[in-house]
Amino acid sequence: MIKHTSVAMSGQRFVVIYHIVGSKDEAQRRAEAVCIEQTIEFPADLISNDDIRRHVFGQIVHFDSVSENIWEAKISYALEVTGHSLNGFLNVMFGNTSLQSNIKIVEVLLPESFTKLFKGPRFGIDGLRTLCDEPEQPLFCTALKPMGLSNQALAAQAYEFAKGGIHLIKDDHGIFNQPFSPFRERVKLCVEAVNRANAETGMNCRYTPTLNSPANQIFDDARWAKEQGVGGFLVMPGISGFDTMRCIADDDDINLPILGHPSMLGSWVSSPQSGYSHYFLFGQLMRLAGADTSIYPNFGGRFAFSVEQCESIVQGASCDMGHIKRIIASPGGGMNFKSVPKMIDVYGKDIMFLIGGALHQSGPDIASNCKELKRLVLQQTAAL
Repeated sequence: MIKHTSVAMSGQRFVVIYHIVGSKDEAQRRAEAVCIEQTIEFPADLISNDDIRRHVFGQIVHFDSVSENIWEAKISYALEVTGHSLNGFLNVMFGNTSLQSNIKIVEVLLPESFTKLFKGPRFGIDGLRTLCDEPEQPLFCTALKPMGLSNQALAAQAYEFAKGGIHLIKDDHGIFNQPFSPFRERVKLCVEAVNRANAETGMNCRYTPTLNSPANQIFDDARWAKEQGVGGFLVMPGISGFDTMRCIADDDDINLPILGHPSMLGSWVSSPQSGYSHYFLFGQLMRLAGADTSIYPNFGGRFAFSVEQCESIVQGASCDMGHIKRIIASPGGGMNFKSVPKMIDVYGKDIMFLIGGALHQSGPDIASNCKELKRLVLQQTAAL
């Protein structure tokens, strides 16, 4: 038996909502095990009736049926067990339990005492609209591709996209610092190309390179790129880390919008019974970690997200999280001009269209293709 222990605690707690598959008794036992696994990871019967048991243990605050063989457990955790950090929060929330099957995080309920620890998105949906001089209509994003083109050719694409009025022109996520496309050369060329187009059109289109640098170089690259005049960054938190993305978003010397990309995150949501909900991962967590935009695969494209899952992402991107700003959803992945009516029907105006290959397939004049896409969207939103 561990000696009776006293632990200073504020009494502030946050709640994680888990769905557990199994019989009621099995799910109840697993929920009780989560309370221990995610905190002390130690035989509970060796803990006295002390502050560790009363405060450090996770606590089941609600347990009920969702459907046949699926049970909802709301488990609260003391704010202090996170170490007041995003990494600590992620570890306490799901750490070892993520290695188990048939348990899924669907939502987190965060008190202001927790969210005040984080700045969240620097711009959010309203700030992005201001930066792009588009107060009401949908925003537009596209990607420079394919991999293998020279930086000069990619910069020429960037110019055409900016001439066509695409608000955010990002590197494709797979293009970062290959020998045939060095990062620093590409940044300079694309910034110059987009600035030239903006000077001609009077718009404020922004080039947002992929920030997929080694961990010991990523902040130097971000600050250098800011000095060159980039308009934001594409960050892949599934690769670089959610807390790395948070640090980039929080850095006042960088002070640029962040596009959160889903690379490496697919397996986190692909199981209906394990992992994370789309609502939490692409909505709540992206916001907490500082993304201003959450990119994800749209329904009807080359990935398997459903309409309901996509709608839940929008809900997670805009739900009440205290001072944490709402962010704009950016569905993509095989979208084309024919996708526009259904997307407007589902998302309304608070959406950032991410369309890539279709802007090339519609003909050789990329700028005109971009203008036609925007015309179709404006036509579709006129009645909203």
